Amino acid sequence: MLCCFACIAKAQILTPVKWSFGEKMLNKTDAVIFLKATIDDDWHLYSQTVPNGGPTKTTITFEPSKGYILVGNTLEPKPLTRIEKVFDGMTVSFFENSAIFQQKVKLKTAGPITIKGNIEFMTCDDHQCIPPATVPFSVIIK
Repeated sequence: MLCCFACIAKAQILTPVKWSFGEKMLNKTDAVIFLKATIDDDWHLYSQTVPNGGPTKTTITFEPSKGYILVGNTLEPKPLTRIEKVFDGMTVSFFENSAIFQQKVKLKTAGPITIKGNIEFMTCDDHQCIPPATVPFSVIIK
């Protein structure tokens, strides 16, 4: 009986965003980290540029390391933008289907170097929002 409850509870957990991670060397010292969100149909993930007072914006943080430095800000694709009634008519930017965030890094030591961090994000559909979640990531640059 306990197993049935565990299965039912697990089936009710919504995870409309799946994350995958990768990297690409640009030259001997520069690389790009890719953080890809694959978003279920009818759901959206909010941009990094959502103003305060609305949904939780996507925030990507990188753990400090002696092995690399961040170059510039984390880039995102061009989001969709619309007025959201749920957030008192605020104009918000978001992604549907997928979004690839990119962060350029400069390597300070010889590889392999592990780059770790966290992604905090919020997702909604037209009927509900899921509380913000945090997903850790780890990418190895060889």
